[in-house]
Amino acid sequence: MKPYKTCLLALLLLACGAAEAERIKDLVSIQGVRSNQLIGYGLVVGLNGSGDQTTQTPFTVQSVINMLTQLGVSLPPGTSLQLKNVAAVMVTAALPAFARPGQSIDVTVSSMGNAKSLRGGTLLMTPLKGGDGQIYAVAQGNILVGGAGASSPSGSTSVQINHLSVGRISAGATVERSVPTELGQGEHINLELNITDFSTTRRIVDVINGRFAPGTAMAVDGRLIQVRAPGYADERVTFLAQIESLEVTPAQTSAKVIVNARTGSVVMNQAVMVEACAVAHGNLTVVVSSEPVISQPGAFSPQGQTVQAERTQIEIRSDKGGLAVVKQSASLGEVVKALNAIGATPQDLLAILQAMKAAGALRAELEII
Repeated sequence: MKPYKTCLLALLLLACGAAEAERIKDLVSIQGVRSNQLIGYGLVVGLNGSGDQTTQTPFTVQSVINMLTQLGVSLPPGTSLQLKNVAAVMVTAALPAFARPGQSIDVTVSSMGNAKSLRGGTLLMTPLKGGDGQIYAVAQGNILVGGAGASSPSGSTSVQINHLSVGRISAGATVERSVPTELGQGEHINLELNITDFSTTRRIVDVINGRFAPGTAMAVDGRLIQVRAPGYADERVTFLAQIESLEVTPAQTSAKVIVNARTGSVVMNQAVMVEACAVAHGNLTVVVSSEPVISQPGAFSPQGQTVQAERTQIEIRSDKGGLAVVKQSASLGEVVKALNAIGATPQDLLAILQAMKAAGALRAELEII
């Protein structure tokens, strides 16, 4: 077995150690304490000739005319604007819980036209609306683009590093309206697990009841925990801070194998097991090659001409697919060793794992993303 296959496969398989205690704040979220998505449409100016091509993005010209009209600048009817330093953008942000008017939040600016780059641009005042259509923040500022690009004057040669049509403005929006957030209704606060798990839910309830009075926490289902909390706001905040700091050892998750068919990545957790089975896997390669051939006329041919033809060769290569026995395993390390034994590459695993699942030999949930 080639060593590079072993190293590559080991990198693709995620080996999780024994479960360790985690804080409750890392396992749950408080119901009602959430962020809200904001969106807005705006203009970026000050670009170095890398803005929208206005003949192909008429909405950019229309937006500029509307903005100038609001600023008291009237353009003659039928004026054709040829702008190169302006780009139409969508501005998005997340309004965190308990945000108050006057606070600042980060925004992301994304080109929606055919601008080549937003580097060096300035976002003009852009209202950001929530799902209810109300304005919750206003964004404006200089855009930071984490990339670079250069091209020749003719545009025939260009070099680009990272993405140039998306930028970010740190603290670029000011909150104008807050969203009321209540820490629970009445005397109870609901905790929601990030992942549905009845065992972990039971353990969290036992830890909370062991720290406070019995009956303080009650499991509603595999994801929701109802906690009796003090009535005053200050006491309720202190109570939640104490709960978040408690440590719980989460239960072992169900066996799962995640396969990314686009990148060939394969990730397994510690609970994955395989039953005894035999696996044979071979590669079939078809190689089609073509090369030009110059055909010369005869020595004394009166009308002969030199012509170019193509000569094509087709070659079929079939690698031997040996039959290997995969023994029943009880740990992830043995699964890795068994798959390495048959010389499986990450691309081979996509087919092997599906076949093992269909044969009932893979004791795990197979999820393809």
